[in-house]
Amino acid sequence: MEQQLRDDFIELFGQGNQPRAFFAPGRVNLIGEHTDYNGGHVFPCALSVGTYAIARKREDNIIKLYSKNFPDQGIVELNLNDLSYQEAHDWANYPKGVLHVLKQNGLNVEGGFEVLYFGNIPNGAGLSSSASIELATSVVLNGLFNLDVSMIDMVKFSQKAENEYIGVSCGIMDQFAIGLGKQDHAILLDCETLKYEYSPVKLENATLVIANTNKRRGLADSKYNERRSECERALAELKTVLKITSLGDLTIEQFEENKNVISSDVDRVRAEHAVYENVRTKLAVHKLNQGDISGFGELMNESHKSLRDLYEVTGSELDALVQSAWEEEGVIGARMTGAGFGGCTVNIVENSAITRFIESVGQKYQEKTGLKADFYIVEIGNGAGELKL
Repeated sequence: MEQQLRDDFIELFGQGNQPRAFFAPGRVNLIGEHTDYNGGHVFPCALSVGTYAIARKREDNIIKLYSKNFPDQGIVELNLNDLSYQEAHDWANYPKGVLHVLKQNGLNVEGGFEVLYFGNIPNGAGLSSSASIELATSVVLNGLFNLDVSMIDMVKFSQKAENEYIGVSCGIMDQFAIGLGKQDHAILLDCETLKYEYSPVKLENATLVIANTNKRRGLADSKYNERRSECERALAELKTVLKITSLGDLTIEQFEENKNVISSDVDRVRAEHAVYENVRTKLAVHKLNQGDISGFGELMNESHKSLRDLYEVTGSELDALVQSAWEEEGVIGARMTGAGFGGCTVNIVENSAITRFIESVGQKYQEKTGLKADFYIVEIGNGAGELKL
């Protein structure tokens, strides 16, 4: 793969200095959904699929960007001195945004460069292809121009690019998991303080299987902003009686004792999900650390029910895919992952049941929805960095 991409790069951009290869993974969140912007905990891991970036410096101020995923767009060419957002640049606005933020922060990218990108993350599936391209660009620029930026700062700069340049108000989880991922480990991250700890994911005789609904997540952005507002209103009312800074500060007992201060029934159930999911995430990690995989799976199932019934971000396709998984023997846990309203589910499936799982769940899902699901057997990989020859 890597050598093929290097060959493609030379064919596209011509001979010259040897290009360097970089990689940033995709990510999946095992549990802890819609808790990140509520000051709670998440438990993501980096995946073995992601974004490759083959790159080298130029002698002028011209930047050339090409993605094998969007060949019709051709080479996007721009000047280092004009990094303004342009709708016509489409996907290339993500790398441009990262470059813009680095320059804003006084980091000296002193010349042009050319990059060939290739992502093997399914597009629009909620495995964070946008954050992956941001971190791939960050490690490219850090490597080519010896910027000496720490990974934590690259994570923050990439999130800032998405928030301020692209205009998507995402939390920090995606970039964090992609930047700081560690092979065979997931990260318990406190999104309020950015304190984190690695937890080994030892599934023994089971494997992670991602299932893609292939329903594009049309509602996800608008509902995301709506849910954020609902939780912010709930928090503001709880703050009138409690000294807290986020919903993630609350224990279940505190929430239950004070939830009646939230005047809106809708805002109350949204906050209930955020509080319970945060507690559930910490408990799930504890179970995993103790080797209780089935206990971890049960909490994944509970997480999905809460996202379906309280937070209402699943939608019929995700529910059909998860329900079909729950009916299969050998499934330890299954839930939606990501923003919701389409995208993917994450499943822990016993190795002996994987072939049957893919066949049976795929068939049931197609019968229920008319859509064909795609399945990916994934490994937990390392975070973003340079690939050495």
